[in-house]
Amino acid sequence: MSLLAKTTTGIGCTIVALPLLAAFTAAALLNSLIPGSSSGSVPATRGKNAFSDIPPGMLALYQRAAPQCPGLSWTILAAIGKAETDHGRHPTMKSSAGAVGPMQFLSSTFKIYAYPVPPGGKRPPTPWDPVDAVFAAARLLCAHGARGGKDLKRAIYAYNPSQAYVADVLRIARHYAAELSPVASGSASAVVAFARRQLGTPYVWGGDGPAEGGFDCSGLTKAAYAPIGITLPRVAQAQYDAGPRLPAGARLMPGDLLFFGTSPHAIAHVGIYTGNHRMLDAPHPGAVVRENAVRLTSPAYQGATRPSLLGAR
Repeated sequence: MSLLAKTTTGIGCTIVALPLLAAFTAAALLNSLIPGSSSGSVPATRGKNAFSDIPPGMLALYQRAAPQCPGLSWTILAAIGKAETDHGRHPTMKSSAGAVGPMQFLSSTFKIYAYPVPPGGKRPPTPWDPVDAVFAAARLLCAHGARGGKDLKRAIYAYNPSQAYVADVLRIARHYAAELSPVASGSASAVVAFARRQLGTPYVWGGDGPAEGGFDCSGLTKAAYAPIGITLPRVAQAQYDAGPRLPAGARLMPGDLLFFGTSPHAIAHVGIYTGNHRMLDAPHPGAVVRENAVRLTSPAYQGATRPSLLGAR
């Protein structure tokens, strides 16, 4: 079967010549890394998952900055933020060594990785600004081995030359990844149930539901989340960007959204994971809403999000 996608104009689904087959293989969970100054113990995360422990603004920032380094999970940036200042909660954010800000940069180190200034950053950039600091952290990690997961431990060690620190950061990142379970399983089940009630509904380019004769791919996902009080953006790329994105290898749960395209910045199609390696989607003109087996080892697969977590914020 063909994978179908959103057009670059944002509405509708068109064919992307990459197949979705019948089995699912999860990626390896978290090899990752951090610059640094912290020498104390890492704050505890026991009993907290990423979405209760990380302030929403910082969570969104970690997720926005991580794609600057292909292969770097946002959970690594989040683990560094936790280890350094508890996501900016440290009262002074200034170490005895002179490192400052939420990601604890020395001025000399920050200058190397501060440019280009990311959208929303300060001009001139400063390590005290969360946007500037998190993007600089991603660049530092990338320069020292995080790109493509080549040598993540070396990258973290370059951030803070302590093997204990490396171990702590990886532990926190694994904890965040492992705890990414749905906030309300009933809500996720309601999403899947709504989508299954649409089986057989015609595909309609730009369609938001039966009143328009049917759905396109992102129209279906948006409609499925609306009854549980979660408003998704209208198009697939915007839904992917809205997150919360799951790290590679995280266990998928029913209700998760699966995204496909040529890159994370060119999302072409979205569907709803229903469990047991299956996906429900509105594929292309001439087709109907369907539920089929899905294989996520295709190069077209760009990742998953868990919008059900948005309701817990």
